[in-house]
Amino acid sequence: MSAHTIFEHAPIGAMVAWSDGNPRPPERHRRKLDAWKTNNSQGRLIRKQGRSDIGMLGPHASFTLHEADYGAGGIIAIRVHRTFGLNTRLSFTVVERPAVGSVRVFARAGDDAELVHLAPHRAAAEQWLSEHGYPNAVLEEVSADEAAAHAAKGRATA
Repeated sequence: MSAHTIFEHAPIGAMVAWSDGNPRPPERHRRKLDAWKTNNSQGRLIRKQGRSDIGMLGPHASFTLHEADYGAGGIIAIRVHRTFGLNTRLSFTVVERPAVGSVRVFARAGDDAELVHLAPHRAAAEQWLSEHGYPNAVLEEVSADEAAAHAAKGRATA
């Protein structure tokens, strides 16, 4: 899929993989392997930005994926996000969509809101929120209607 297709049809919270189409180099080629991993990985879709008020895409539309967290002892020291513009040459695949009944926790309301957690159910989302303290957080449950709509769009665009 193209970046544009991911922007239009992938739901927030989906796991998305990206690839440049090149084969993985052998482990002994560390620099080549590190460069390959930059263009071939996956992450959770946490944000879409660039949609205008009239529903059209802005000239700098993009989406952000949460690739990894690094830290120790339950403390995250580095959070890795990757933002892709719609003009990227990489190809994308939706690996997993959020399950029906799971709850998205957004840091704030609005069109450019960022997903900070995906919980399996509302109680888990509320528990996570009480431990992490986002004062303007918004909870949004993944409905069966939304999942069915995304599945239909996915078949039409895949």
